[in-house]
Order: sequence, then structure tokens, then C-alpha cells
Amino acid sequence: MPPVRVLVTTSRMPFALGLIRRLGEAGHDVLATDTYATAPGSHSRFVEEHVITPVPATEPEAFAAEVERIAREREVDVVVPTWEDAFFLSLKRDSLSAVARPFFSPFETLARLHDKYSFAQLAVSLGVNTPETVLARTHEELSEALGRFNRYFARAVYSRGGVTLLTNTGPLAGHLSLDDVEPTEANPWLVQDFVDGPMVCTYSTVHAGRVTAHCAYRAPRQWEHSTGIEFLSIEPEESLGIVEKIVGELGYTGQVSFDFVESPDGLAIIECNPRTTDGVLLMSSEEAAGGMLYPARELSLVEAGRRIELNFAMFAELFNEPLRETPRTWHDLLHVRGANTGWRDALPSLYSFLAFAHHERLNLREREPLLEAMSKDVCWNGEPIAGMSEADCAFLAGLGRG
Repeated sequence: MPPVRVLVTTSRMPFALGLIRRLGEAGHDVLATDTYATAPGSHSRFVEEHVITPVPATEPEAFAAEVERIAREREVDVVVPTWEDAFFLSLKRDSLSAVARPFFSPFETLARLHDKYSFAQLAVSLGVNTPETVLARTHEELSEALGRFNRYFARAVYSRGGVTLLTNTGPLAGHLSLDDVEPTEANPWLVQDFVDGPMVCTYSTVHAGRVTAHCAYRAPRQWEHSTGIEFLSIEPEESLGIVEKIVGELGYTGQVSFDFVESPDGLAIIECNPRTTDGVLLMSSEEAAGGMLYPARELSLVEAGRRIELNFAMFAELFNEPLRETPRTWHDLLHVRGANTGWRDALPSLYSFLAFAHHERLNLREREPLLEAMSKDVCWNGEPIAGMSEADCAFLAGLGRG
């Protein structure tokens, strides 16, 4: 098959760099964009050209117009967003479709999955094992909801990465208090019954409701008990059936990721991220690129036992962990396959330090957690978007609140 010309947007994240490398290693032509020049993925040797775009969160129409311009002028075949920039592009999906194939779903489909409460309602309606879930729009409702559960975990319906999690159970218990949280009508919180068991994550590529590549995995090492920095693939079959049920119901197209807890009653679904996640790092170039670019291909399943780590994050963990953990970290750094490819594609490692400095400056200036500062300008938290149609505004206003 001839090479496919792919435009990858928001190239800053480690999994975006991993995706770029897999597309390039599979022989495809890759262009990359982000909102600042030092985004690591933009400097991979597999990137033919990189472009700085307007900021999606503050200039959504200009961002979408620039992506469409790049796709038209560079004769792009497929546009692949890797973060929540997909929401801003989805509002111009019809226009973009006249230029290139968008590997993401329409706005309403993405929003239904991204809103954690509407997603929980969808899962329940499909008979998927889901923790009991309560929506809270005010501080008083949140306090009442917490009182319904002996053990609970709560977060905003628009949140990510476990950055702001309110719970009375597990290692994050007490990191937030009820007084730290103020739900609103526009951004309510959901409270769920705490489910015991290890976390299971999935990453899949999907075309029109059909899964073409699928990986299930755990994160044996995490940064501050939230974001994974080491990943181990596990048997994929149980999670695949659940994923197929959800994406089939929606006719979903794009990348999609789910978080589960492996409970005594089987997998309990927790949330959905309709975008790239670290699971792509466990896929081969053929699995990731094939699943993404060829709708008719047969399903690829990642077998159990693959392990990979984020080298930069593992090294940083040495300065952030108890001394007793240091020997284990050094062992993993020396023996676990790293996500970067060394001298074959070394420049992104240098730019990782520059990108870290860029986000750390934002973190200090805005007094935000670093993970929030890293993604703030490409996040969507349920607010109306400039240029949104009346139909989309009406859908958003009623999303999952019935």
C-alpha cells in the first residue's frame, strides 16, 4: 500500500510522540502541530514538517481553520488529533472532511463520552458493570452525595489524569477536602461508590463502530498515584467485548480509551477518554498505524506481557519517591524498554527538557498543578465553543443532566 500522509495535532504528549514514531516507522509521511515550538513530538526525525497553530482553547475557530489550511496545502490524507483538540476540530468536521479524512467522531459523540456522568449513564443503559453514580451541581449536593457512600471517589465531570480527585479511600485519600471543591451547573461533579481492585486501562482504534486494534494494560508505576509512567499489557479479551459494545452503539470513529477496575464481579467501567493514551506505546508500528489508517483491516490484539516505561518520567521519579524505592527505579530504568528510541530519534529527548521548562513556567505563574499546566491550552471542559451551532449548544446544555 502507498504511504498515507498524516497530520498529527498536539504533539507535546509522550503518547503523541509514540504515535508519530509508529506512523513513521510504518512508512507513512507525518506532519505535526502544536501551540508552541518546543513540543517534543514535533522534533521527531519521523516528522516531515511541524507547524505552530493558534491555541484551541482560546482561538478555536482560528485553530480549526489553520488545521484545515495545512491539510489542504500539504495534501494530507488523514487528520489525527491526540488530545482534546479533537473537540474544537469536531465542530468543523464537515468542512475538514472535504479536504482530508478526520480520524475522530462528531462533537456530540465525543462530548457524550468525555462528560463522565453522561458516559456513566450510557454504560448503565448498555448493561455494562458501572459503580453507583450521583451527580452534584452544588456544594450542598456534593456533601449529601458523599454521605450516601461509606467509601467514595469523586471528581469533576470534566477532569483528567486524577489531578483533582476527592476520596476517603486509598493513597489519594485526603488530598482534597470537601471545602476545596465547588461544583457548578456548568461543571458538576460526580460521586461514585469506591470499587476495590487493580486498575485496567484500554486503548483502541475504531472505524464506524468497529475496533481495528486493541490493547489492555496496567500501570505498575504511577506519578503521584495518578498518571502512569510504566505500562504492562494484559490479556485483552474481556475488555474488548465491553469496548465493542460501547463503540458499536455510537458508531464511533477515532482513538478511544477506557479505565476499569478489576473487581470481584468482573471489570467495572470508570471513565472514557475519547483520544490517544499511553496504550499506543505498547502497540507495534503495524498495529497502531494499521488500525488507525485502514478501516477494513482485521482486528489486531496486543498480547499480554509487553512492558514499556516513560524514561524521562522514571528518571524524574528518582527525585520524588521514598529512598526505599530508588533501587527498584534504577532496575526498571536499566531493564525495562523505554518509550524513546535512543540515538535513532534523539532530538525529542532534548525538547522534552525544553517543554518541561515551558510548562513549569506556566505552572509557577498560574499556580496550577504541572499536569494541568501541560494541557490547559488544548483542554475542553464543557464550555460553549465559539462558532458552535445552536443544536450543539442545546445538546451541551442537556448533556447527561436528565
